[in-house]
Amino acid sequence: MSAPDSKTSTAEFDSLLPGTGMDRRGFVTTLAAAGFALAVQPVHASTVITTDGTGLELGNATVSVGGDVLPVYFARPAKGDKLPIVLVVQEIFGVHEHIRDVCRRLAKQGYLAIAPELFFRQGDPTKLENVADILTAIVSKVTDAQVMTDLDACVDWAATRGGDAARLAITGFCWGGRITWLYAAHRPELKAGVAWYGRLDGAPSEQQPTQPLDIAAELTAPVLGLYGGQDQGIPLDDVEAMREALKAANKPSQIIVYPDAPHAFHADYRPSFRKDAAEDGWKRLLEWFSTHV
Repeated sequence: MSAPDSKTSTAEFDSLLPGTGMDRRGFVTTLAAAGFALAVQPVHASTVITTDGTGLELGNATVSVGGDVLPVYFARPAKGDKLPIVLVVQEIFGVHEHIRDVCRRLAKQGYLAIAPELFFRQGDPTKLENVADILTAIVSKVTDAQVMTDLDACVDWAATRGGDAARLAITGFCWGGRITWLYAAHRPELKAGVAWYGRLDGAPSEQQPTQPLDIAAELTAPVLGLYGGQDQGIPLDDVEAMREALKAANKPSQIIVYPDAPHAFHADYRPSFRKDAAEDGWKRLLEWFSTHV
């Protein structure tokens, strides 16, 4: 399903609604409340950037978490030990090719990157046809507490595959961007995080009792936040509030706003992709990790 952009007509947009269980206004409201923008629904096409596996060890694996078996994708240099670890946290669409490619990009830079399928208990987002169904059937049921536990288990697993848990970083996109902020207040050993357009505020729920704005003063690792000035789902007021909260708490984190970029500007498989902002953000990520990890 291709994504509607600012030029999509009302008729074209309404044609996407059958099967969502809601009207046009309800669909928009659901997305906005969750911090997603209409212009960034997934498109099933090849990515702009394709990173090969030359010189890498990569593939699918499983991680034991209590009595569950968590599927993961990982990539690391074929040689080397005590590698810095980077947790790569998915969007709402799961660990698809773009997320796997991000892992390979990081592996080319000398990191052991691991992307867990954090929705595996609730369902497979690739089997659903629209964002509304993914949000209601899967994302709304995922608890922050379970995500933190799963990520901790991935760190332990990576340490058995040549990773150095003392050199730990995290990056995440959209849904994963919010998780990145939360993990930086959860894991004292974390050295750095990079949050790509992650939601910062929202109403508390049983599954999501706190938001990044609530725990800004509790961050134990510096986080680089990368946001779009044209993001329809994350108000700039929230971004500025987070910036002020970090400043008030004297935290060494930083927020960058790309004025002309929409939500998901790094997602090179969607119309929201903005090459200049994505490249600059990636350069900043590598510099951030190099400095802090």
